[in-house]
Amino acid sequence: MTSSTDPLMLNVFIVLATTIAGGVLMWPRLARARLWRAAVTPLASIIGSGFLVLGPILQHSYGAFAPLVMVALCLVAWLYGGAIRYNIATIDRQDVLSDTDDLLERAASWALAFAYVVSVAYYLNLFGSFAVSLTAFDDAFHAKLMASSAFVLILMIGWSHGFGALERVEQVFVSVKLAIIVGLLFGLGWFFAGKATGGDLIFKPTETTGIAAITLAFGLLITVQGFETSRYLAAEYDAATRIRSMRLAQLTATVIYLIYITFLTYSIAPSEVELTETAIISLMEIVAPVLPLLLIAAALSAQFSAAVADTSGSGGLMAELTHGRLTSRQSYALLVALGLTLTWEASVFEIIGYASRAFAIYYALQCLLATNRARQDAPMRATFYAALALLGFLIAIFGTSLE
Repeated sequence: MTSSTDPLMLNVFIVLATTIAGGVLMWPRLARARLWRAAVTPLASIIGSGFLVLGPILQHSYGAFAPLVMVALCLVAWLYGGAIRYNIATIDRQDVLSDTDDLLERAASWALAFAYVVSVAYYLNLFGSFAVSLTAFDDAFHAKLMASSAFVLILMIGWSHGFGALERVEQVFVSVKLAIIVGLLFGLGWFFAGKATGGDLIFKPTETTGIAAITLAFGLLITVQGFETSRYLAAEYDAATRIRSMRLAQLTATVIYLIYITFLTYSIAPSEVELTETAIISLMEIVAPVLPLLLIAAALSAQFSAAVADTSGSGGLMAELTHGRLTSRQSYALLVALGLTLTWEASVFEIIGYASRAFAIYYALQCLLATNRARQDAPMRATFYAALALLGFLIAIFGTSLE
């Protein structure tokens, strides 16, 4: 097995791996399995947009240490997931929240609603960048124009008909995206094996060190965000199922991310392509010609469906938190207005930083809620959650974007 394998044959193998994975994911017995259905939503969020941008960023900034940074990101996400899982378990056992708990829960919900606003801008700006990436209009202006068009389309759909019809096809989008990721990992693994057997693995020194390395990692929290969606599936699943499904989603995402980052870091020199939000396309083109096409298909479907889901979630949250004074339609309009402002005033990497800060605040508030609930029965646990809350606020304050 070498990296000089006939590209046509490797294309065939990648498509075959993708097809088999898609067949397995859509296999009725698996698709109907309750635990898997509950895990698919957070799993798709965790390895959605982050999968498209995280590899090139880590590779470029941290060199051979990229897999260790990936471990750190996944560990922090796991710890915050633990606080949210604790809240799921304890709130499920209590019918009425205390005044403090209710205040923290409302504050966290507002933080999440705002985080959704920023994340939709993140999703649709990536959508725009990938949509024009292989065209003659591959520049920032046309990418922003495409993102803006998607914002307007989402507002029109949400204002006139709601998102029910689009949300019903989300399961198909998720399966397609995960299948393509399997194909990408297969192709990248084949390429990595060829490099390894030929003694050509790459060990690039890190370019970002010290405090700058830490604050950049803070700004990448959004790339492993998504597990918190299990917290809001109470209408469909009981607490035990949501807790187990979140663990399954986070562990699966961690394994996928670590394999991906390891293969990418040590098999392709980051200097071979310019670091942009669509750098993964150029990197995968080195591996196999079919991968850029598959990635674009995954990116377009995944980013649009994720934007629809978060727009719907934000609109519903705002309507609930304002007790109907702000309707879902008005919330959609507000979200689109803010999203368009972000689109034309910030780069994708800057939006990633903003989104990371927004979710860090949400996680910090969830940790404060867990602290308050644990202080009577588990003071050591409460201290740990308080430390996590402090970390969340530090991430929100000091997290930086790549630029």
